[in-house]
Amino acid sequence: MNEIRTGSLVATGKTKNIWAVPERPGKVVVESKDDLTAGDGAKHDVFAEKGALSNLTTSNVFRLLKACGIPVAFIDQIDATRFLAEQCAMIPYEVVVRREAHGSFLKRRPELRKGHLFPSLVLEFFLKTSGKRWLGKEIPKDDPLVRFEDGRALLFLPDQPICTQKPFLILDDFPLRELLEDISNVGAIALKTFLILEKAWQLVGRRLVDFKVEFGKIMGGALKLSDVIDNDSWRVIQDGNFIDKQIYRDGAKLDEVAEKYQLVASLTSNFVLPRQQIILWRGSGTDDLKPFEDAIKLYGLYGAQETCHVELMTCSLHKAPVRAYEELHRLVQEVPDSVIIAYIGRSNGAGPTLSAQVSVPVITVPATWKECYEDVWSSLRTPSETPAMTILEPKNAVLAALQILAMRNPRLYAELRFRQEERLYNFVQI
Repeated sequence: MNEIRTGSLVATGKTKNIWAVPERPGKVVVESKDDLTAGDGAKHDVFAEKGALSNLTTSNVFRLLKACGIPVAFIDQIDATRFLAEQCAMIPYEVVVRREAHGSFLKRRPELRKGHLFPSLVLEFFLKTSGKRWLGKEIPKDDPLVRFEDGRALLFLPDQPICTQKPFLILDDFPLRELLEDISNVGAIALKTFLILEKAWQLVGRRLVDFKVEFGKIMGGALKLSDVIDNDSWRVIQDGNFIDKQIYRDGAKLDEVAEKYQLVASLTSNFVLPRQQIILWRGSGTDDLKPFEDAIKLYGLYGAQETCHVELMTCSLHKAPVRAYEELHRLVQEVPDSVIIAYIGRSNGAGPTLSAQVSVPVITVPATWKECYEDVWSSLRTPSETPAMTILEPKNAVLAALQILAMRNPRLYAELRFRQEERLYNFVQI
């Protein structure tokens, strides 16, 4: 990108500097340092290229999140150690999302074993404080756990069993108190962000178990996922071992830490969205596709930010088999990562026939089964090596197709899993 001239230092922290951009009001440059800290700065080291590796990791992550429709302050990577971002008024919360129990969570819930799995993600807020003070009030511990109840914020010690505690301070005035809906929005964005990165890490053969993120508001008040998301921000497991800052906390040698940071920067360079499509195949123009279109819109597949492409094909395999054969192979050749939904009236031989010709999944939806139950059998009684699946409800057929594609698509996975998370249950109440 064009050369960016930085101005005054807006803020500085343990691992980054933030610079104003005089020619671009409302924009800042975030510069990563070579510093590595733990224990709120009690442990501090420096290794060459740490800033570059952190910047690359953050840029890789935010590029993926932008492509997935997450509102991020990140604009673009400038060079090895810097990226351009929207200037934000930071909201003083650390927002933590957990798939497994690690770190300080085990101190608050010592009855759980390390790595306890949560089917429904755990969302936590920590109030960012320093010097054991908050708005002139003394508090016993910095960065306390926050729980929101009845329009108030209850503060708890972050490193003590929660079952033995009562809130040490109850705040009637706290960040985002003026618009409690913003707290829900922050939580929802954090959960969706985690799900996107959870799938991205799965696709490179590793496991994301938790992360912490921060938010801010740009001029005009819009919420943005801000700050950085790098190897200091999460726990990621490979073959049972951490490949993130946890190894530094646990006393690993600095060269081993540097090796893991290099690995993570390289792996996150593979964080991309695939090109995918659903081929919605009907035998006749009279086959009503509205139930499918409604389901497709429900899952956000239409519009400027479509999650994957939907290709409509109208062709009878009985009446125009040569054309159907040619069109089928053209579509799958152009986008190999496809799922076909065959919606055919009367004798739905199209589904099994399509399945026999290509190696992509085929889902048949018999269009006329309600009028003639026997029509189902042409979808169910298929010849050998024609593994077409049959689903009667169009909405479920679309969902099944999306679940297949979501195995390789972080954005689709997050869209679907976020809906599931709302009804899933953790047997251990948090």
